[in-house]
Amino acid sequence: MSSVAAACKLICILTLVAGLSLGCTELQNGNLAGDILRTLQTTPGTGLDEQTVAAGLKEALQVGSERAVGLTSSPNGFWANELIRIAMPSELEPMAKTLRTIGFDRQVDQFEIGMNRAAEKASGEAKAVFWDAISGMTLADAMGILNGGETAATDYFKARTSDTLRGRFQPIVQEKMSQVGLYQNYQQLMGAYTALPLVNQPSFDLDGYIADQGLDGLYTMLAQEEQRIRQNPAARTTELLQRVFAGK
Repeated sequence: MSSVAAACKLICILTLVAGLSLGCTELQNGNLAGDILRTLQTTPGTGLDEQTVAAGLKEALQVGSERAVGLTSSPNGFWANELIRIAMPSELEPMAKTLRTIGFDRQVDQFEIGMNRAAEKASGEAKAVFWDAISGMTLADAMGILNGGETAATDYFKARTSDTLRGRFQPIVQEKMSQVGLYQNYQQLMGAYTALPLVNQPSFDLDGYIADQGLDGLYTMLAQEEQRIRQNPAARTTELLQRVFAGK
């Protein structure tokens, strides 16, 4: 495969890996990725310097990341998606089951919804962290993503953003938990449960659980879309994608 074809292929992978469904026309609206794509389309066989290729890849990946963050941080971005919906933690299952038997179904349901609402509100914080990772991407990183496994781009993000994102998520999650009334709901459930005879208060880090589940949801969506684009011809929604992937 020529360097031009490889660069074109990589731009398409990175643009779509985070759930982006943009065509080449949209990419060409006044940004560097569009300039590179126009060059690839109109002057086949022309080599591109590494700086230009890397800049185009970063531009495309930034747009894709913003799209992924937008999807997960939207209303019901977690709650309505069974793949990433945050479930009742196993440590609290006995409490939830017991409380449902004594008429606390609505409060338990509100607690589950509240966990997902907090994660949705916190997900917007990922955009700046993803962009920091993209800014540090080298041409070697980009080629590694191109030539790596089916989740190579997702793995790149995980390696460079997990620790930073979790550090940023934790205080955001705490703030959002208060905003959606999750702390109050949790305390109400815990008070009702511990008032029962012969029960012990469960030890549980609710903030950390939601932060971790929120990050897992982001990376799960990234990995799912990356695999879909790599494997499924029907997911290649533009003429350029079909042409690039036809010989893969």
